[in-house]
Amino acid sequence: MVTDAVVPQRTRWAPVVALGLAMLVVTSEVTIAAVTLPGLGADLAVTASTTAWVLLAYALPMAAVAIPAGRWADGADIRAVFALAMIGIALASVLTATAPAFWVVVVGRLAQGAAGALIVATYMPIITASVLPQQRGQAIGFVVTIMTIGAMAGVPLGGLVAGAFSWREVFLMKLPLLVVVLWAGLRGIPRTPDRGLPLPGLALVREGLLLGGAIAAVLLAFEEVDERPTVAAVLAVAGVALGVWWSRLAASRPVLAVVRRPAYAVTLVSLLATSFTGGLIAFLLPYFVADVVGGTAQLTGVALLFFVGAMALVSGAAGAMTDRIGTGRIAIIGSAIGVVGMLTMLTLDAGSGLVDMGWRLVVLGIGTALFGTSVNTAMLKNAPAGSEGVAGGIGMTVRTIAMTIGPAVSALAWTVAGGGVAGFRAGVVVITAAAVVGLVALLVPVRGERA
Repeated sequence: MVTDAVVPQRTRWAPVVALGLAMLVVTSEVTIAAVTLPGLGADLAVTASTTAWVLLAYALPMAAVAIPAGRWADGADIRAVFALAMIGIALASVLTATAPAFWVVVVGRLAQGAAGALIVATYMPIITASVLPQQRGQAIGFVVTIMTIGAMAGVPLGGLVAGAFSWREVFLMKLPLLVVVLWAGLRGIPRTPDRGLPLPGLALVREGLLLGGAIAAVLLAFEEVDERPTVAAVLAVAGVALGVWWSRLAASRPVLAVVRRPAYAVTLVSLLATSFTGGLIAFLLPYFVADVVGGTAQLTGVALLFFVGAMALVSGAAGAMTDRIGTGRIAIIGSAIGVVGMLTMLTLDAGSGLVDMGWRLVVLGIGTALFGTSVNTAMLKNAPAGSEGVAGGIGMTVRTIAMTIGPAVSALAWTVAGGGVAGFRAGVVVITAAAVVGLVALLVPVRGERA
């Protein structure tokens, strides 16, 4: 039975604001932490390659725990889960900042990622409980806008803090914001009646270990594929085996039931394919600027501001358009614009400058904002009642996997083509092909309607 707590009589924007700020904290942790790596490595006497675990240790639990966390959150009080996540992030941040050794940093980052997965698990349940169905696109567009603006401001702010103090203060600088977000969440997020924070049962723990292990093994396989292909192959096989084992558990049925819904499944396929675009942002563009144009990391950062800025400006409008026109049409328009944006990248060459890269990234940013906002809304719309946490967890897992595979595939295409302009274009072709698959998936009729 659906309670009144998850069927709002009117839209309450205070919980959405709290959620947006919480998602800002969670999603900016990767980019902000990146500025700490040089100082952290020097202070704790670890190599540059080893410091990559500062980022990986956060991303792994975010992907691996997201689905089990969503299942648990669907049976818990979402306000209590939100508060637990905020407190967990704060404590893990303090642990990371005061770490006397690198292994403690890794433990702290793993704890941050696990707490972040709980926030992701509350994302769609909070929207469901606080926002009228006809305004959910606007709410998701607002959250995306806040996250995007935070990403723009977070990196330079983190750099200033690291320069003025040290890498440790970068992990502490968000504590005042966490206090504000926790206060806003406790005041604004509605309680779920007759639910608290139930202890995870044995079945859920077993599910988390198997599914989390499978996802973590697959992600680690892509991290190792270049330098240690044999290890990557073993990890991939282990990941598949654990995934098959999980799929035979009774506890997997609610998750598989969500994925098997035709409209949700098609949306998920499109999300997976389109998220390969991350390979352009994370690998191809930085290498193109450094090796082809002869520019600096600062040039790459300024160029990416065009992409992030376009997303920030368009996401809010994309939410309103989604509510008015429908998720399917806006997702198709956004996906098509994204494909066009990727195709324009093929005309970049050694003579290209900031303006040449900038306007192309604006086109891609507009497409990404339209697609991302509408697809998130579609996933919420097509999730069964009471499974919103699972739906959000699945979405986060798929995004993380795609954002890991995209750069790896782009790097492979770059290497096979010999780098330079040829390598850049080879990578763009691969990513564009994936984006086209995402667009085609959205055009597939589902029970008489487009996905």
